[in-house]
Amino acid sequence: MEKHSISKLIGSPPGYIGYSEGGQLTEKISKNPNVIILFDEIEKAHIDIYNIMLQILDEGRLTDSMGKLIDFSNTIILLTSNLGCPNNYDKYYFKPEFLNRLTNILIFKPLNINNLLLICNKFLNELKNKLYINKLNLIIYINKNIKYILTKL
Repeated sequence: MEKHSISKLIGSPPGYIGYSEGGQLTEKISKNPNVIILFDEIEKAHIDIYNIMLQILDEGRLTDSMGKLIDFSNTIILLTSNLGCPNNYDKYYFKPEFLNRLTNILIFKPLNINNLLLICNKFLNELKNKLYINKLNLIIYINKNIKYILTKL
């Protein structure tokens, strides 16, 4: 993310094009404060976004470019990252003051073959149910070995 893209979130500073419009994030929150906000792949954001995030996470509010105070106390903020394990984000990327303001950090383990087979079976069962509901008399049978190959793709 470029530095100037941050102005899209909180609004352009006075004298710039779009000053009167406000920011996309701040306008949405001021109109509907009970929302879930997703920042996907936060590690790719410009470093200045962390200053804004620190203010939101610490104080629960943010002042937009027009001087209006936006309350984030009723929002749920989700951040995703592809950095992986705690060793990576602790030492190499995210600053401690940012990490200390997060409520929970969930690390997802890679899916194993058994998990993938369960997911495959679930989707097949949903397909069978849809066919049955639509009165299509099709029988679906997929060999266990074929399912294994499909999950490896």
